[in-house]
Amino acid sequence: MSKTALLDEVKFDQQGLVPAIIQDIDSGRVLMMAYMNRDSLLKTLESGRTCFYSRSRQELWVKGETSGHVQNVKEIFYDCDQDCLLIQVEQVGAACHTGHYSCFYRSMEGEEKELPLYNLEKMYADGLQGPGILYELYEIISGRKETMPAGSYTAYLFEKGIDKILKKVGEENAEVIIAAKNADKSELVYEVSDLLYHLLVLLVEQEVELSDIFAELRSRR
Repeated sequence: MSKTALLDEVKFDQQGLVPAIIQDIDSGRVLMMAYMNRDSLLKTLESGRTCFYSRSRQELWVKGETSGHVQNVKEIFYDCDQDCLLIQVEQVGAACHTGHYSCFYRSMEGEEKELPLYNLEKMYADGLQGPGILYELYEIISGRKETMPAGSYTAYLFEKGIDKILKKVGEENAEVIIAAKNADKSELVYEVSDLLYHLLVLLVEQEVELSDIFAELRSRR
């Protein structure tokens, strides 16, 4: 079915909205429920990532745009009355803003049934950075590869090619080992950051998405 045909099939309510249930395609677990209008559904279809409509802010919002916890769309269904969507996704990170994998983590008695993957609210309250920085860096590195600006170290690595990139990954890996043997936390943080950066360069060079890595880790969990 074409994108336009799907949009025509869906019955939006008087506010132009339709509820969308988001489900993990691998586990079948319901992750969240949000609303879509015609524009957000079209953007979801075109981008391959979920986009919703905020009733409070009255604007579109892309899931994971700031946190990096994106939802890669695999299948979209509508129900028999055509007024509700079921969207099966590959979830990267946590679906809930509280850091839980699913928004549905409390029983009727108020008991939490799932431990959080990330306690994002606490992380931000403590001034800590979230995993979304990996996506930000990945996009910046991808941009450097596309534009190859003069004076850019990242562009220099791409210009020199895969052997140079692999050499740097090997060197940074050795630096991580040395830092760990020195039992110096600040040194280890610094060297691991260098290694992660060069690994991201390698992923971009090899056209491997971060979501591919996260999906592989999820399959092993």
